[in-house]
Amino acid sequence: MSGMTPPAGARFSVPAGHPSLAGHFPGRPIVPGVLLLDAVLQAAAPCAPRRILRAKFAAPVGPGEEVEIGFERRGAGRLLFACRCRGVTVLFGEVECATPDSPP
Repeated sequence: MSGMTPPAGARFSVPAGHPSLAGHFPGRPIVPGVLLLDAVLQAAAPCAPRRILRAKFAAPVGPGEEVEIGFERRGAGRLLFACRCRGVTVLFGEVECATPDSPP
């Protein structure tokens, strides 16, 4: 059976001094969604992500908090992803990969 193997998960955090946090939001900084999505695409790189099909932000992530990214194969050329922080899902969605049979 041919098929794409989901990439291994990843962990990351955005340091408190990251320039994107200065205005996002003053007094209670949260990690911008674009940084979370960028981390998902980087972690999915072995499967050559083409585009994000859908994404839902479920909870905020603060500076310095560790986020764990996990993947699950959805079908030919598609991966489901979920990001967890503090034991809570903070982001989930689906990525389309360039080639359905690409190795991890």
